[in-house]
Amino acid sequence: MTLDTTMLEAYAKRILKARVYEAAVETPLSAMPLLSQRFDNRILLKREDLQPVYSFKIRGAYNRMAQLTEAQRACGVITASAGNHAQGVSLAAQRMGIQATIVMPRITPEIKIAAARARGARVVLKGDAFSEALTHAMALMEAHGYSWIPPFDDPDVIAGQGTVAMEVLRQNPGPIDAVFVPVGGGGLLAGMTAYIKYLRPEIRVIGVEPEDAASLKAALEARDRVTLDQVGLFAEGVAVAQIGEAPFEILRDHVDEVITVNTDEMCAAVKDIFEDTRAVSETSGALSLAGLKKYAQRPEVSDRTLIAVNTGANLNFDRLQHIAERTQLGEQREAILAVTIPERPGSFKAFCRTLGRRMVTEFNYRYADDREAHIFVGVQVNPGGDDRHELVARLGQHYAVEDLTDNELAKLHIRHLGGGRPQAPLHERLYRFEFPERPGALMNFLNQLPEGWNISLFHYRNHGAAYGRVLIGMQVPASDGATLEQRLDEIGYRYWHETDNPAYRLFVSG
Repeated sequence: MTLDTTMLEAYAKRILKARVYEAAVETPLSAMPLLSQRFDNRILLKREDLQPVYSFKIRGAYNRMAQLTEAQRACGVITASAGNHAQGVSLAAQRMGIQATIVMPRITPEIKIAAARARGARVVLKGDAFSEALTHAMALMEAHGYSWIPPFDDPDVIAGQGTVAMEVLRQNPGPIDAVFVPVGGGGLLAGMTAYIKYLRPEIRVIGVEPEDAASLKAALEARDRVTLDQVGLFAEGVAVAQIGEAPFEILRDHVDEVITVNTDEMCAAVKDIFEDTRAVSETSGALSLAGLKKYAQRPEVSDRTLIAVNTGANLNFDRLQHIAERTQLGEQREAILAVTIPERPGSFKAFCRTLGRRMVTEFNYRYADDREAHIFVGVQVNPGGDDRHELVARLGQHYAVEDLTDNELAKLHIRHLGGGRPQAPLHERLYRFEFPERPGALMNFLNQLPEGWNISLFHYRNHGAAYGRVLIGMQVPASDGATLEQRLDEIGYRYWHETDNPAYRLFVSG
């Protein structure tokens, strides 16, 4: 028996003995008939959204806290979390009669703060980011002697999460080809991988990460844990910059593959879950299904049993509008195009004739000059990608066309931005930001800019998330370009330089 197998056996025993069912429930493995028919595979969904806290996190939190001594329980517990782990710790503490302190960033949505307080936890709000909340929680732990309850990087937490795999294998004892699991810190994937690979090593275990938060993928490529410079926040439940140390000990040798997906693909998966189960998943909860769908499109994958874990349903209602907007793109059923047509009567009619019987889903136009018009248009296409490329090629025989379907600036801002183009060149620089969704965030930004730099464009939309998406144009002398980006780095908000983006050039810039 190798050392690796010994480790898997040890975790399998921990999982079998894990104390989770004093608070957690065994969740169903639901069939997804519509998706199964579409992809010619048997697709099943593990419904962790049906836990008492609407997330799998109760399993690991409760099992970790069940190991505490009476003295440790008397001192109370503490953790840092902006989401599902906080709910798990709060409920576990309530069931065990332990005082829990939860440190959350100030940007945490009120619904999650209220949920933790409703279960008797003391909530402390600190900082604008998880790292600041974590630092404060550690300081409180040292000062008061609290017991730390980690979200993922702990063997007992991993074992608690691994009970999901125990249920999956019991609920579906027949053939299983692949199991898909969302990855944040890696606790759930590590626990499930250890159990499945020890008992059923022929089953492929596949982690799924957002493209902009793929810490496990980076670690596997480097054969060592790495810290990402920036982490995307759309799926905040898995927005972790570094895979956990204990999870990586398991995953570096035993996980079969990591698939990454984008924002639109996650949104489409949220819709798929709703249509097959009538459940509304959070974006990180639907992450695994988005990866399963990419896997199922491989030519060799058909007539197989594929299982995805829906890890949670703690979704702010306000986010549904944004998710719905991106779903058509995630299903590859809409193309977003910038098309230049002649500025004369009948041009739009001629353009529609070129489209044929396709449905126009969106059309934005503002008069600029008497020679040509730039139109922002959404067109319905068949899923799969080939139809979209054929459409672009056909339109390209008659017009200048830019395909903006994968352009974040176009999808987040340009399609919603009014005002037209300026009369004269503004010599502005354009930046796209993620601002913490809290009072004073904009003022903090403005206060740190030199007074001589004029803001010439501003666009903001609330997406019901912890971070707002903001587009800002600034009139900055060319000689100050390096100074500007140095100042933006110091302010600390995540940003992208978009001055050369074709969507900006065609529809907004002077």
